Amino acid sequence: MESTDIRRSLILRGIAASPGINWGRAYVIKQKDAPAPQYKLDDPDRVEREVTRFQGALAAFESELYEITKKIRNGEELGPLFIDIYRMIVKDRRFVQGTEKNIRERQINAEWALQISLGKYRRIFGRMENLYLKERVKDIENVVRSLLQHLSGDKKEPISAITGQVIVIARDLSPADTVQMTTDTVLGFATDMGGKTSHTAIVARSMEIPAVVGLQRVTGEVKTNDIVIVDGTAGAVIINPLPDMAKRYEEKRKHYLAMEDDSLRQALLPAVSRDGRRIEIGANIEFSEDIPSALEHGAEGIGLYRTEFLYINRDDLPTEDEHYQAYRTVLAHDGIQWATIRTFDLGGDKFLSDPKLADEMNPAMGLRAVRYCLREVDLFKVQLRAILRASAYGNARIMFPMISGVQEIREVRRILDTVKTELRGDKIPMAEDIKIGIMIEVPSAVMMADSLAEEVDFFSIGTNDLIQYALAIDRINERVTYLYRPLHPAVLRLIRQVVEAAHAAGITVAMCGEMAGDPLCAMALIGLELDELSMTPLAIPRIKKIIRETTVEEAKRLLADIMALTVTDEIEEYITHYMVKRFPGVCPMINGET
Repeated sequence: MESTDIRRSLILRGIAASPGINWGRAYVIKQKDAPAPQYKLDDPDRVEREVTRFQGALAAFESELYEITKKIRNGEELGPLFIDIYRMIVKDRRFVQGTEKNIRERQINAEWALQISLGKYRRIFGRMENLYLKERVKDIENVVRSLLQHLSGDKKEPISAITGQVIVIARDLSPADTVQMTTDTVLGFATDMGGKTSHTAIVARSMEIPAVVGLQRVTGEVKTNDIVIVDGTAGAVIINPLPDMAKRYEEKRKHYLAMEDDSLRQALLPAVSRDGRRIEIGANIEFSEDIPSALEHGAEGIGLYRTEFLYINRDDLPTEDEHYQAYRTVLAHDGIQWATIRTFDLGGDKFLSDPKLADEMNPAMGLRAVRYCLREVDLFKVQLRAILRASAYGNARIMFPMISGVQEIREVRRILDTVKTELRGDKIPMAEDIKIGIMIEVPSAVMMADSLAEEVDFFSIGTNDLIQYALAIDRINERVTYLYRPLHPAVLRLIRQVVEAAHAAGITVAMCGEMAGDPLCAMALIGLELDELSMTPLAIPRIKKIIRETTVEEAKRLLADIMALTVTDEIEEYITHYMVKRFPGVCPMINGET
């Protein structure tokens, strides 16, 4: 690796979006917002001409999407899916008609009307608790940005025009940008904006190239042809590294690649500890298109299939057949031993297909998930019918989110039994022994775990919400996210209580939150005796390797040591030192050192 002293060396830290280390010359994509003038229209003829102008921008953008789809050379599975999201937005009746209504009723220009429409969606999505759904407003922002460019006549620089091998630097990258990338030209990328659940991050992980997002000022610090290192494992970007740092990172890159090769070679082996403890390994997915990557990285089944995507960015409710086809595709996929389908975690401000729902002051604790399902039973039954129908084609499990007590799960099971009876009456095939589980993600469910275990076949701990609710932290609020810590002693005690209650009742307990795929936490989770871990596919090889190279006895000793501590900093320091020393081939960078 060559370095340069022409400009000062600088390290920026952001969000680790896709693991790996790579370096190369920077290619800075210059992005500027298209002009968005605001002016009133003085006569009806101008108003209608402005509506026609807006419709022309929609048509031009649809044509652009069609051309991008034809040119996609990588991401054959995810690419068209993301482009389809844009198509759904530009065809969404409320988005289009709402903007036209703004033009006509307010007598304003199309750019101004689009900004008003965008403001409405920002308010809706801004109240969402689920990080994945919250970031979907980016899709609408990207569509509006493209429409403004078409209205102004500006042409943006296409990603497909990149030649040579580069590190892409940008303020943000839309799905339309990322699906045009190829691993022949793009070695990695770094952006000012974005999060782990943004489409930018999803595509980077599917391409298996390193990416760091949320850097805030990388476009202001990097110039085209600067040497840039992207460390997607530690979430760091090194600009114009000094010779000694460049050499050190080249060694780390070689080490990482060797470790990845070794992990992938073992990824398809079962996750069995040296003393014979078997842990089931699943993948968390949003789309059936995620399955090939999940299987390649060693997933045995789908530990969490999020179904919310069926409901967003559309003008009507998904039909029973749409649900059924989506679930059948997952269950019937070769290599999938089981699939845990979570009923939709939507409601209140999240449920964009039902504009009649009132705004809520605190949607995270409002009418959502199972609470919404028990209120809108007919809607709930549509999804349950589809899951049960699809269960005839694979090993399906049904999981209900945000259960807080016994009464809720009993009511859910009563509705499920009603649906089963209806299907039997219609002579529609289904699995009669389908397993029923609940997510443990609110403290009341932990306290009632012994009673809840008598009602279901399995638990799955959703650590993302459980940590948030237990520690009273809004994980979306940047001012308090530093308090969101999976290794907090209270969190470890909550997990232990759930596992003990489940095993006492003879049922299994899984974990499907981010904590399940964190190498730092792996030994602690083995010691806690989780039966199943489900995570993003790229995390699976490392977690499997840790499981296969340890014993439950060793993990329990480590767990006893950290459970004796009462300060989170001390626990994190102890376990980081232990894991880096114990698994140097798996955890060389998890403490974020550079």
